[in-house]
Amino acid sequence: MTDGAPRAPRRVRSATESLLAIALGLEACLVFFVTLTVYGLRVLDPVAAFVGGGALLVLLVLTTRLVRYPWGVGLGWLLQVVLIATGILVPIMYVIGAGFAAIWVFCFIKGRSLDRAKAAVTSQGSTS
Repeated sequence: MTDGAPRAPRRVRSATESLLAIALGLEACLVFFVTLTVYGLRVLDPVAAFVGGGALLVLLVLTTRLVRYPWGVGLGWLLQVVLIATGILVPIMYVIGAGFAAIWVFCFIKGRSLDRAKAAVTSQGSTS
């Protein structure tokens, strides 16, 4: 069913973008289970629990595609604060949210380091 036209090459993702997207995806999975927990413990009204949890989950998933932009990374930082703040509903989320925020920080720092190293190798290869 193709018309024979060549496909455009895929955009190369940076290591930072890839690592941050993975961290946000894992956080989206976490939010799914936290939403079920908030509902099961009757912490919130079921509609509030599922609408709030669903909105946060969708925002996390959408942000996985937006971390290619500097403002998307900023949104990711904001979502880390929101995730920790869910500890208001389920206190253990202070600890779990902080753990995921630590993963986010690690991915941010390591991704930037890998991107700098790749840029250095690429620039050495092009000058030789």
